Amino acid sequence: MSKRKLDSKAFAKQKQNRRKWLTFVRMCRYGINNFSRNAWLTIAATAVMTITLLIIFTAVVTRSILADSVSALRQKVDMSIYLKTDTTDDQAGAISQQLRKLSSVQSVTYVSADDARAQIVQENKGDVQVLAALKEATNKNPATLHVVVQDINDTSQLSNFVDTNSLMKQHLDSARAPSFAGERRASIESIGRAIGFAQQVGIVASLVFIAISSLIIFNTIRMAIFNRKEEIQMMKLIGADRSFIRGPFLVEALVYGFIAAIIATGLGLAGLFASSKSLSNYFSVQPTINFVTSYGVFVLLGMIGLGAFIGIVSSLLATQRYLKL
Repeated sequence: MSKRKLDSKAFAKQKQNRRKWLTFVRMCRYGINNFSRNAWLTIAATAVMTITLLIIFTAVVTRSILADSVSALRQKVDMSIYLKTDTTDDQAGAISQQLRKLSSVQSVTYVSADDARAQIVQENKGDVQVLAALKEATNKNPATLHVVVQDINDTSQLSNFVDTNSLMKQHLDSARAPSFAGERRASIESIGRAIGFAQQVGIVASLVFIAISSLIIFNTIRMAIFNRKEEIQMMKLIGADRSFIRGPFLVEALVYGFIAAIIATGLGLAGLFASSKSLSNYFSVQPTINFVTSYGVFVLLGMIGLGAFIGIVSSLLATQRYLKL
């Protein structure tokens, strides 16, 4: 008797699972059918979702390119501190050690006066006039500390160190101001501000288009609810579950997001590779291209997930407000 009960329970559970699966398949089918019912609304919602995801893709890629460019620029920007010609290697080493303790400093490289002269000779190997001038010159090249900072837009801690540190003041070459002071500092800070502004514009544009896309999908679902008002009423009368009535609208929004994500990712990648050659003249593009090439599938999945999230949230808000269940 107990075995029969177990068999009947297993059969009932199997039947219930089958019913759930059939319900899910029907919801998906109805949702896809709804997607193709009104061509103009579908095209409008998908187009705006595509533009939204494309702008988000562009903003993320731009942010990545700018971050890589800032990192490369940080290494190239010459934050130089000039020391007196009689500064010994030990004294310069002590100053370097204190500089490295600053939280804003990433690295410090010391170039002695002799090394600086040898570097100039190496760089001007073929220039006879420069080499002759160096040979005749009696003054020494200054010893230099090349400093790489964490943020090229913030040299305040470094400036304070130069102005207040007793060891630094003792060996600082008063005839040569540090390269991050004066006009050079203004140029460095303007580059940092421009990059920061570009990143903020990308974030704001993404948020604005997410809002616009959500509103359009929201209105598309609302109009679909109004157009199928009688059909929804009949479903209520025959006892359809809330999830079954709401499901097709969620599937419809998911389809918007899925198709828009594929189109936006394709356009974004095509635009990135097409413009990489010209962009590489001004920015560090290759690290971003390498990442996208290596993880292209994950980029697409991320875009699909984002499109699905925007579609589901918009659909839930619309059905919650206008589908009186």
